[in-house]
Amino acid sequence: MAELKQRVRRDLTAAMKSRDDLRASTLRMTLTAIRNAEVAGKEQRELSDEEVTEVIGSEAKKRREAAQAFADAERPELATKETAEAAILMEYMPEQLDADAIRELVTATVEELGVAGDGMRAMGRVMGALQPKVKGRAEGGAVAAEVKRQLGA
Repeated sequence: MAELKQRVRRDLTAAMKSRDDLRASTLRMTLTAIRNAEVAGKEQRELSDEEVTEVIGSEAKKRREAAQAFADAERPELATKETAEAAILMEYMPEQLDADAIRELVTATVEELGVAGDGMRAMGRVMGALQPKVKGRAEGGAVAAEVKRQLGA
């Protein structure tokens, strides 16, 4: 069993024992999402730590988007809850890259591929080369925005 999945289970047990309802419910939902991913497809399988990280990242993104939607709908109490859930999930993610680190990675990748003068035609090549480097450590939208900026869009 994936180490990360085990950690989530242990933390769920600890949250239940300490009566931390928010953490317990968030981790329950996360374990359910992991189980759903394991049984999706033609046959059941165990997820690797990397796949579990993807599921957790997806769940955290859903929480951030929901928080934004609730904030836009002037429902601050629900937005606060979703934000807190996203923060709990981020504890299980690898350290996130900041804007400077993303900028440096994009610059290095553009130089490495030699596509600085190609403009937006090189977007796919640059993103393809960057994805393995930033997977789970940065949101795709932030990376794409920086690539567009550097390619001159």
